[in-house]
Amino acid sequence: MKTTTTSKGQMTTSLRLICAAVVAASALAACGGGGGGGGGGSTPNPPVGTTPPTNPTPTPTPTPTPTPTPTPTPTPTNPTGPANPSAPDPDIATLGDAFDTYWNYCATPRTGTDPYTGKAYPDKQGTLRDELTFLRAWSDQYYLWYNEIPTDFKMADFAKPVDYFSKLRSPRDKDAYHFTYPSAEWDKLSNSGIELGYGFALAIDQAQAPRNWMLTIVEANSPASRAGLRRGDQVIRVDGVDLVNATEAAQVAALNAGLFPSAVGEQHSMTVKRAGVEMTVTLTAQDVQALSVKNTKVIETATGKVGYLSFENHNAVAERQLINSFNTLKAQGVNDLVLDMRYNGGGLLNIASELAYMVAGPTSQGQVFERLVYNNKIEAKQSSEIIRFEPTAYGFAAGTDSVAKGTALPYLGLRRVTVLTSPGTCSASEAVINGLRGIDVEVNVIGGQTCGKPYGFTPVPNCGTTYFSVEFQGVNAKGFGDYANGIAPTCAVADDLTRELGDQNEAMLATALSYRANGVCPAQARSSAQAMKARYPIQSAPSQIAVYHKAR
Repeated sequence: MKTTTTSKGQMTTSLRLICAAVVAASALAACGGGGGGGGGGSTPNPPVGTTPPTNPTPTPTPTPTPTPTPTPTPTPTNPTGPANPSAPDPDIATLGDAFDTYWNYCATPRTGTDPYTGKAYPDKQGTLRDELTFLRAWSDQYYLWYNEIPTDFKMADFAKPVDYFSKLRSPRDKDAYHFTYPSAEWDKLSNSGIELGYGFALAIDQAQAPRNWMLTIVEANSPASRAGLRRGDQVIRVDGVDLVNATEAAQVAALNAGLFPSAVGEQHSMTVKRAGVEMTVTLTAQDVQALSVKNTKVIETATGKVGYLSFENHNAVAERQLINSFNTLKAQGVNDLVLDMRYNGGGLLNIASELAYMVAGPTSQGQVFERLVYNNKIEAKQSSEIIRFEPTAYGFAAGTDSVAKGTALPYLGLRRVTVLTSPGTCSASEAVINGLRGIDVEVNVIGGQTCGKPYGFTPVPNCGTTYFSVEFQGVNAKGFGDYANGIAPTCAVADDLTRELGDQNEAMLATALSYRANGVCPAQARSSAQAMKARYPIQSAPSQIAVYHKAR
């Protein structure tokens, strides 16, 4: 399931993921909607509540699991309890390399075969202390703001690695992107685009009552679509509980249980209002595979053919879908493009660079798409990590949707592109805008201010949990990456939930076509920007930050 918002606003991401992000953001209610699925975050924090979120969590994608060569660790005496209360925290200066020494030593090792690698799980018998020490050593080595990690807590205070990890971050507002995912859920989501839920996304105005939560996307062939739900429907009750006005703890718990199902086959009722008429449906949770690329079409204008596509997730399956979309647009001879990323919270940076190449074409080849700037310790011992505009596919593993590595990418060869945005446009999506501007492609931004995530991770799995900790900031070919407050729109305009995405009369797309024709922001677009401030962003962990594949 996904979620959208406006102003810190209109965005769409999987609701379940949203919960993960919201967890990191200390928010309760912004997740809303139990839609397309997704796994939980570091804790099953519910979406409905009384405390509004601040900044959502960003979007990543998994790193292939390398085979470590760790140092043997003694057999645990207390594998599931708290760390030895009498043991002092280790001296950080003597920890050594986290991956060489502590990686995959687990209090409760998994057994069997990892379905995503086809290899045995790398887990070895270790202790809770080993898991905590790995997190501390890794954070000290790779966390972008490692020197801001607080020291006012001890390993002995923690019985769960995810709780300890939540403390290993800068206490400043700049890091709203620190979160975890069960590895099995993360792998399923990032490789296949599969999430547990009902298959819809929500725009959320606020966590507290009164709430006004509306559907933004309904996935085809999902429980939501089969039940007749549509974009623009307002959710008013879940399992008979008043979503608009509920405040009591038991009501909130019931709303969260209905919006965020925990198992395939769970059934919950949902009442929506459409044009003043109420409709109650029963939804059965399932693993929903959401398309990353939708609505590819060609719009005829007085000055030529304009391509349009909506792009919602930089994941592995998006590689094939983007190639197919651009082949279609190229074959129809478009001379301009509207790229709708209003609900795209980010993901794989290599997918972002491929997309940017398919827009710009051969004139961009070999140029810097994004340079990754790590902490001073990493920067001192390695050459610059650069992602370039490349003419061939990375070749992500995506099952039957996989693209062979080295496959030539189609391209439009444009020097101008229009991007539709909202506060749900984050991370890798912002990198597309910033990267194209870095090589002087004109990028006109129509919609809302983006969320402001110039940071990224390399997801790190350990003992069944995948950890996301900010490792780098991205800058373009001109060295610019200072957009932590978001990228401002050329024309500000609110999302139009009364029309389907791709409808030429939908407010954002209509404004984009109008601005393309005359270079002037329509008056209604300027005034409607106020509506963007009625909503704040709620987003999923995986979809809200840039992810970079880096072997350890």
